[in-house]
Amino acid sequence: MSNQPMIAPSILSADFARLADEINAVGGEPGKRADWLHVDVMDAHFVPNLTLGLPVVESILKSTEIPVDCHLMIDDPDRWAVGYAEAGAYNVTVHAEAANDPIAVAKDLRAAGAKAGLSIKPNTSLDDYLEVLKHYDTLLVMSVEPGFGGQKFMSEVLHKARKARELVDTGHLKLLVEIDGGINADTIEQAAESGVDCFVAGSAVYNADDPVAAVQALREQATPAYNTAHS
Repeated sequence: MSNQPMIAPSILSADFARLADEINAVGGEPGKRADWLHVDVMDAHFVPNLTLGLPVVESILKSTEIPVDCHLMIDDPDRWAVGYAEAGAYNVTVHAEAANDPIAVAKDLRAAGAKAGLSIKPNTSLDDYLEVLKHYDTLLVMSVEPGFGGQKFMSEVLHKARKARELVDTGHLKLLVEIDGGINADTIEQAAESGVDCFVAGSAVYNADDPVAAVQALREQATPAYNTAHS
């Protein structure tokens, strides 16, 4: 685990016509740049939106040294997820609601060299997946309904992050707690207070004049609450 808050800019909010430049805008030296690059893959089936797929992710992987965090909002991740791991994604997250056998998916992702992530939608209970999460490296708590960027943060999901943090701290789980949806200067502190390790931020980074400075500002803002939650 990192000893400071991790910021994962979401390219869903980037200018796709200038994608390489937008990725480079959050790069630079470690410690100042983005910790992960969050890439949303949507299939217009699991969620009502269509973004990009494996060929574009392969191109992204060739153009950045930032670890790529693939969030698969797709049907049948049991079939498709391992391809993203094999391509070189650092962390590949599937949705609990879409996976037929989430434990098998986690094993396949790890065997292919990636960290395995499990995401749960706002209305999905964490308790239903506590045994499954023993096989995962990352829990992604959705703080908006998946499918579109720019939505309002749902603070009512933070109890799931708090419970996950408690289970990690007591040794019942070994994973990184990530949150995605509506993270910005107004919401990152309360998310950090709940024990989140990694914060996905889209428009808060890519709508800024200086995206890498926005990453640093979010990290610094989250640090006091992060340190308290992790002490």
